[in-house]
Amino acid sequence: MNGIQYQTATPENVWAMFQEIGRKQAETDRIVKENAKAMKELQKTVGGWANNHGTFAEEYFFNSFEKGKRNFFGEKFDEIKKRVTHFWQGVEDEYDIVLYNHSSVALIEVKYKAHINDIPTVLKKAETYRILFPNYKDYKIYLGLASMAFYPELEQECIENGIAIIKQVGENVVINDKHLKVF
Repeated sequence: MNGIQYQTATPENVWAMFQEIGRKQAETDRIVKENAKAMKELQKTVGGWANNHGTFAEEYFFNSFEKGKRNFFGEKFDEIKKRVTHFWQGVEDEYDIVLYNHSSVALIEVKYKAHINDIPTVLKKAETYRILFPNYKDYKIYLGLASMAFYPELEQECIENGIAIIKQVGENVVINDKHLKVF
């Protein structure tokens, strides 16, 4: 025949099969829990790396602006702040870099590696800033996206939306604001 041995089902061997299935299920549950714990640790590690990259990019661009790269659309900005957060009337937002002068505000969103999906977030910054800081309601607001890396579609999307492109090129920060619009 085919080498398969058949047993007659008795209460004893059925009970033994259920016990074996129970042991295997317990072992599977233990492995799943171990894998879940390992995955959680990996997520913390990767999240830490991402946060470190984000912090690095914020510091890099902040230091560049602080050292003189404060001109947009022919305007010079006198003051600079980083990580400005505010909450008011149910609206909350964080601004990575904010540049000020007597009539304008530049809001710079910083990403280590920006993506086209970041554009709506950048665009919303002007709206939330006017709500959260009503004393600047009559100021011109400029938006910028700073990233260590850009790709052509992202740059085109920034251009179409009037957002300044701020990127690292070698040891320099390059700002493309020819298409910049006032929000």
